[in-house]
Parts: sequence; C-alpha cells; structure tokens
Amino acid sequence: MPADPNQRSTHDAEDDPRNADLMLYVDGSIVHRSQAVVSVYDAGFMLGDGVWEGLRLYNGRWAFLGEHLDRLFEAAKAIDLDIGKSAAELKDALDATAAANAMRDNAHARLMVTRGVKAKPFQDPRLSRTGPTVVIIMEHSAPSADTADRGLRLHTVPIVRGLPVTQDPKLNSHSKLNCILAGIHAIKAGADEALMLDPHGFVNTTNSCNFFIVRRGEVWTSTGDYCMNGITRRKVIEVCRADGIPAFERNFSLVDTYGADEAFITGTFGGQTRVAEIDGRAIGDGAPGPVTRRIRGLYKALVARDTA
Repeated sequence: MPADPNQRSTHDAEDDPRNADLMLYVDGSIVHRSQAVVSVYDAGFMLGDGVWEGLRLYNGRWAFLGEHLDRLFEAAKAIDLDIGKSAAELKDALDATAAANAMRDNAHARLMVTRGVKAKPFQDPRLSRTGPTVVIIMEHSAPSADTADRGLRLHTVPIVRGLPVTQDPKLNSHSKLNCILAGIHAIKAGADEALMLDPHGFVNTTNSCNFFIVRRGEVWTSTGDYCMNGITRRKVIEVCRADGIPAFERNFSLVDTYGADEAFITGTFGGQTRVAEIDGRAIGDGAPGPVTRRIRGLYKALVARDTA
C-alpha cells in the first residue's frame, strides 16, 4: 500500500540511521538484522501461531517488565505454547540485545514467541515438533514529535472487535488480520487509524491501541471486554484514580465520542497520543487538552519511578 505523506501512524518514529545496522535476537543468537531469519515452515510465519509483547527501554531498564512478561506467559498458556524459557532468561535476552545495540533510552522491543518450525505446512499444532521460535526485534525508536503535535485522525470502521468465542481480543497473538483489515479500511478512507466498535455497537478501541475520551473532566474508556487490556491503558486508569481524576471503564457510544472535549490513545510505544479528529469531527481545539497533558505528566513520572 503506497504511503500518503498526509497520513500519520500511531507508531511514527523519528528517523534514526542506527536502525540500518541493528543486532537482533533469534533463538539464542544475536545476529545482524540482515541475517535475522526464520524458516518458512515456522508456525508464526505460516499461520500467525504465536504470542508477543512490546516493551520500552528507559534509563537502561524495561518499563513494567514484570507485567509484560506475566502477560506473555499467560497468553502462551492460553494457546498451549511452552515458551521454553523462564522470565529471567527472557529478561537476559532482552538486556543482551539492548547491550549489543548500545541502547539505554528511546528503544522499543518486540518480543515474539511462535510454536516453532512445522514438519508439514498444515495448521495442526502437533506438527510443530522442535520447540518454540523466540525472536526479539529491537529498534532505536523515539515517537514522532510531528505526529504528537498534529494528533491522529480516526475513522470508525464496520469491522468490530469480536467475541471471545471466536478469537479473544484480549489475546496478544500474532494473528492480527482483523485489526489489519480495520486499519486498511481507515487508511482507504483517508484517516490515520481505525476506531473499532464492539459487537454491541459501543466504542471499543483502535486497530492498534486503546482509546480514551475526556468529557467534562472525566476520563472514559471501554469496559475492556472486547479489547487488549493494555498495560499502558491500565497505568493511565491507575494514575488518574490516584490523582483524583475520575476514570471510568464503561460502555459509551459514538455520540458520546463526537461530543468529547479531548480524546487520546494509549500504547507502550507512544504512551498517550492525542486524537485530533474522529469521522471528520474535530475533537478539542487543535491542541492537547488539559486532562491529556496532566495524564502525560503523571504517566511519565510513573515510568521514571519504575525504571529508576
């Protein structure tokens, strides 16, 4: 899909020439990105059969590392995947990859675990017989100041986050086609990202991040029943309540959303990113609102304490 210079992405980062020469982790070895390969028989490549976590490095430490690894192991258990490594071993792999790239700040890691190489190209999980594949992609990655200043434009799409009986949207799996199709729909409509509803028509999440609105000083987000319950999402709710900002996990509609005073999305990569427009309706006055700015400050302080 050709890039439109007028469109932005949730994961826009400042250009960094060091990313052309990265060292990545592949199954126990740290290799140059040009040599970081997996088999075409790998279950992750072939079927999206795997789980992953995104992490950020601050001051040489991974923010909220314990919670990220807990979620990874929980997801692996849900799909009956033995990671084959302990949490301590995964931390060592993350730290070794960061050291190989001389990274201490503004670094983003994607830690991926698949069911591994299959004996035949079919979906039966028993065909993965050699153990899991573990890969860490790590990049120098400072969020784009231009995107943060301009804010994101969202477009509500007809593709919903589904019921847990199909594929539980709380599961951080490699199978992201539902979200990718939603993103394509939004991009084709000229927006930056998709706003997705739940099966009942309530506002839920974007195709890649959790979604919040601010109305009359109150912070609202979805119930969490049909979206990835992001760690940044949870931290925003926690810092709001600790600082006296009313924060609610509740059902709300597009009507509530269009009338919001502020809106923002949350994720490990960007923290909190302002939403400037939804379905052609301007949100706020063109600048980050006072509640969003306050939450950014509270979250930044929380990260600093966690990585001190």
